[in-house]
Amino acid sequence: MSYLIDTLTKKIGFFTAILSIVLALLIGYDALMRYFFSGGSIALQELEWHLFDVIFLLGLSYALKQDKHVRVDILFVHYSADTKAVVQILSMLFLLIPFSLFFLSGALDMTVQSFMQNEISSDPGGLGYRFIIKGVLFLAFVLLLIQAFSEIIKSYAKLKTKKSLFLSLILIALFIAFSSFDSAFWMNPLWLMFSLTLFLLLTGFQVAFVFAGVALFFALISDELGLNVLDMLPYRVYGIMGNITLMSVPLFILMGLVLEKSKVAEDLLLSMGKLFGGIRGGLAISVVVVGAILAASTGIVGASVVMMSLIALPLMLKHNYSPELATGAIASSGTLGQIIPPSIVLIVLGDQMHLSVGDLFKAAVVPGLLLIILYILYILIYAYFNKEVAPAIPNDENYSKIVKEALKVIAPPLLLIIAVLGSIFAGIASPTESAAIGVLGALLLALFKKRFSFELLHYASLESVKLTSMIFMILIGATAFSLVFNELGGDVMAMEFFRDEVGDKWTFILISMLFIFLLGFFIDFIEIAFVVVPILVPIAHSFGIDPIWFAILIALNLQASFLTPPFGFALFYLKGSAGNLVTTGQIYKGVLPFIALQLLALLIIVLFPNLIYLLG
Repeated sequence: MSYLIDTLTKKIGFFTAILSIVLALLIGYDALMRYFFSGGSIALQELEWHLFDVIFLLGLSYALKQDKHVRVDILFVHYSADTKAVVQILSMLFLLIPFSLFFLSGALDMTVQSFMQNEISSDPGGLGYRFIIKGVLFLAFVLLLIQAFSEIIKSYAKLKTKKSLFLSLILIALFIAFSSFDSAFWMNPLWLMFSLTLFLLLTGFQVAFVFAGVALFFALISDELGLNVLDMLPYRVYGIMGNITLMSVPLFILMGLVLEKSKVAEDLLLSMGKLFGGIRGGLAISVVVVGAILAASTGIVGASVVMMSLIALPLMLKHNYSPELATGAIASSGTLGQIIPPSIVLIVLGDQMHLSVGDLFKAAVVPGLLLIILYILYILIYAYFNKEVAPAIPNDENYSKIVKEALKVIAPPLLLIIAVLGSIFAGIASPTESAAIGVLGALLLALFKKRFSFELLHYASLESVKLTSMIFMILIGATAFSLVFNELGGDVMAMEFFRDEVGDKWTFILISMLFIFLLGFFIDFIEIAFVVVPILVPIAHSFGIDPIWFAILIALNLQASFLTPPFGFALFYLKGSAGNLVTTGQIYKGVLPFIALQLLALLIIVLFPNLIYLLG
């Protein structure tokens, strides 16, 4: 049964991967027709967001099969195979399956209602049969439910002994029974909800399923709420499905993956290494420059860190670079994609804070450049006073020839960056249209370098489906969590605390930044953006804080979360790809100065807020 389910899911994943390429081509064609031939149609635009919905919804089960639904793996990586299997079974039984069953009921009602009303597009010339796309939402959770059973079957088969599973089931049953009594709420339900969520996250349960399952659990056991608090959840998710801004997420991911697979980073690192290698710290500077270029063309932190650790780290160690400086430069440069446009973080923040993504992209350019300058200055100063940590590399080649070769390598990705970001900044194209242009440009670049293949397309499209579905499942879980959290009075409690106890704009900024920074030690930027940011936004508004500036502060802060030991994700990526070349301790020591530089950049933007508006 598990084999049949997995085979079906694999085929669905392949189908959605094809659709992601089709989506990029359709949006590119639509933009071309509208801007150059005054053509285009409402029906075509609606077909685009329908395809986007099908991609991330049907990809949910495929991401589960591939174990791509992100978890905080601080403890999980150290578990035995039996413990990992138990966690997976419990996650499916008590988090994903109950939530999916509940969601299916609401999604079915929404679909049937749409069918009975013969719902069509509200725009003239739009698509009819709106119940079909709503039915895809129902189908997606049916497939997710079926895949969950497959995961249980596979995990159960892996167990060498069933004792730990049965013991866990007994403990959970006792916890649920105890929670059904009023006396269970011996402390504020909000704190209980938050504590349970944090506990489950840290023990290795998938983030999206934790948010969804905990929301359902507290709605069920709370006398003042009940399950009706989540009745509108399918309609909320349908609203997410129609969000045109979020459509750019899979496209920018696809663009980055195509560039990664076509070895643009490898070419850049080798040419930059020759260009800057003649000065002390030159290789580390080349890593920063390449990290910035990758950030502006891919925005995928994991890919950037892994690529540079595989290519640059052995080269730097070979030339007697300090392991601390080498790892610090790689990890920090790889995270520049969190703040430099087209950043997925900025797209998510724009959606959650109801801000223009184009405005956020413009505002993030100067902070991004500020970080790059700070990194390079630190490397130069550190290498100058500590000559043995980053020695210069003598090169007998003609330097003018090296410069020409470097320009040849830099020019194509630089032109792509200018085309993508320039079209957004100039107001010519939306982020989604620019992302589609970026995908087409990345494919043309792969063709130009004679590295295009169907294997590249297969890899990039499948990975984009997995990553996109992971992000949107977290968004669905976070939406459910926020509904219950707010109904329990979480938003009111936060507002009252900052208004009555704090009562000052700068204290609010300090506390909120510190809170996000500390949360970044434990959880990923996606969870923070989807759960914490919506709570802070109305409070910031009540204090009259510039929302664009506040969003950039959050983005800078979230970038630091990727580096903070011991749980920064960039550190895991680096250690995983570096193997035994460096120790974990050397990585931790190496990133500390760069974290300080990130906090310095944050302070500069706090003190000089007008810097973010230098581009207009």
